Amino acid sequence: MEHCSGTPRPGTALSLPVLASPSAPRRASFGTRRGKVRALVLAGVWAFMVLHVVQWLVTPSSTTLAPIEPSESMATVKDGVVTVGAIFFALALLSTLLLGRWFCGWGCHWVAIQDATAWLLARRGIRPKPFRSRLLLWMPLCLALYMFAWPLFYRFAIAPWTRPDLRWPGFTMHVTTTDFWATFPGLAMGIPFVLVSGVLVVWLLGTKGYCSYACPYGGFFAPADEIAPMRIVVDHDRCHQCGHCTAACTSNVRVHEEIRDFGMVVDTGCMKCMDCVTACPNEALSFGLGRPAVRIDRAGSRSAAAAERRWDLSWPEEIALAVVALASLLAVRGIYIGVPLLFASGIAACTTFIAWKSVRVLRDSSASFHGARLRFRGRISGAGIAWLASAVVALGGVCYVGALNGITWLADRADARVTIPAEAIFLADGTEPDPAMRADAERALALYSLAAPPPDGWSVLPFGWRQVDLRRAFLLSALRRFGEAEAIMLRSWERDGADEAVAAVIGRVLRVQPSRRDDAIAWYDAALAVGPAWQRLREEQLTWLDNEGEYARMVASARDGLAAAPEDLFAMRRFSLALTERGAGPQDVAEGVELIRRTLVLAPDNGFAHAALARGLMRLGRMDEAAAEFRRALELEPSSEMVRAMADEFESMLATQQDAAPPAPAPAPPLGSELMPDAAPR
Repeated sequence: MEHCSGTPRPGTALSLPVLASPSAPRRASFGTRRGKVRALVLAGVWAFMVLHVVQWLVTPSSTTLAPIEPSESMATVKDGVVTVGAIFFALALLSTLLLGRWFCGWGCHWVAIQDATAWLLARRGIRPKPFRSRLLLWMPLCLALYMFAWPLFYRFAIAPWTRPDLRWPGFTMHVTTTDFWATFPGLAMGIPFVLVSGVLVVWLLGTKGYCSYACPYGGFFAPADEIAPMRIVVDHDRCHQCGHCTAACTSNVRVHEEIRDFGMVVDTGCMKCMDCVTACPNEALSFGLGRPAVRIDRAGSRSAAAAERRWDLSWPEEIALAVVALASLLAVRGIYIGVPLLFASGIAACTTFIAWKSVRVLRDSSASFHGARLRFRGRISGAGIAWLASAVVALGGVCYVGALNGITWLADRADARVTIPAEAIFLADGTEPDPAMRADAERALALYSLAAPPPDGWSVLPFGWRQVDLRRAFLLSALRRFGEAEAIMLRSWERDGADEAVAAVIGRVLRVQPSRRDDAIAWYDAALAVGPAWQRLREEQLTWLDNEGEYARMVASARDGLAAAPEDLFAMRRFSLALTERGAGPQDVAEGVELIRRTLVLAPDNGFAHAALARGLMRLGRMDEAAAEFRRALELEPSSEMVRAMADEFESMLATQQDAAPPAPAPAPPLGSELMPDAAPR
């Protein structure tokens, strides 16, 4: 290395000193030694998640531990259901109060996706510059309060005045599940979620862009970090303020300024990933005991003054982009699309950055992105044109979705005022809406039609088609326009595939028209052939066939339902009741009695099942056994009027016909009654 001394002569080449350090850091998250260890830990988190799903899939009973996901805590604050996710989230927050924001860096599967994205981008020579906004940093906390604090505030501070019937149910536990995916979006939503909130957000906003501006869990982890005594601390004698620590940090923390001013890192964005500790060429940094950040006065420090200079936005821009972020969140977090909140927050963060950068391209004389000149000396480049075109598509898409959600929201408001019960609508002599309700139904129909698929509406997004069509069919049925309702549902069935709810509406529309009785019978048979395990649809069919006196068809369909789900308790009870109450002869009744006994092995304390068994034994003439079963039913269900009425009928029959063969008992209540209260389909 050459050094120059004195004043160089004109034309003489000037050689400057170059810092050569084998420990010079790379900004890729996994570039440091500890980064590789952290990568293995985060990979282990993903491996555990995969094994959890595999265990659920291969377990014969499909029972597994409920999702270990902080969002499950929403069930706790809303309904008092203590979930595994809530326990896990509480433990993570408690540990943060001591260790600082370590969980985000070492235990979050979403940080793993962001870090992997940053690592892959770095291998392509792309190192995203962190986007720095003051107001948007508050979005995670606002989202966290909405998710976890607002339900409690609503229930205990607002509901007593507006919904006095909304009572706190008390705490219950929910630690296992048979439907692991019940609270997660499907692939149609999950894949875009990963691409936007795990990949695009890093490319636009920096390595921890989602953590900084969109993650609601970080909204609680960051304040908890303020209290933690464990921090990244510095040995001032060894620190030379070289800046390697800041260069290595993937959490967008200006480490060298923090340790210079406070002797430790106090920025709540620090995720304790230890990259800065490894990157320090003088081993000046370590993870150790410090003072809680909440006790440190940062207002007059040099870092505070520098912070005001390093924000990317002026205050007018901050306010404008905060409005953009809120509008974007509301636009995609709507009724029609139903984007999950964690996905919606990622979309809002990306939309905000795209809007800001597009304004810079149009306003500033020079603008760039990842080294590409979007505008230079007042002239927009080809890359700039491509950026603006992409921005128009992205922002236009958000506005389009917002319009669909807005239209659907207005339609739902009018729809909610159509209060005719479904059971009254789907009757041959059903209730006609009054003029005001008819006007609301027509208004809701007109709005829903705008959000319907072509040719009726202008929605090209299939996510909400089925739900909109179901609401249109309901409203048309309320207006007694059954032909139009049937046509909409048949198009939905053919276009979007078989669906139980659609099949049910078509069945109701057909059976409410006396001239279509045979069509209704054929439709139920055809639909259940497509979905033999659709218990709710089969329930509707069997109840209707029972009312129509089609007992043979009803028994046959109940038999098919049990064949489709041989271990399902509800299907067993449904078929056993069909046999004992509507069977053609003693052989059917005897089969039903044996099946009821099988259900009692699975649920021995069901008083209604004992009453049903007693009625079957009555039909077989086994009166002593029937009497014993009625006594057991009354012991288990002493307050049930139905069980008491059955038992009284039995006693009356015994009193008047001591020696004669008993006639068949009076018909049972409709087979959808409380005879099976603990096995009703969900």
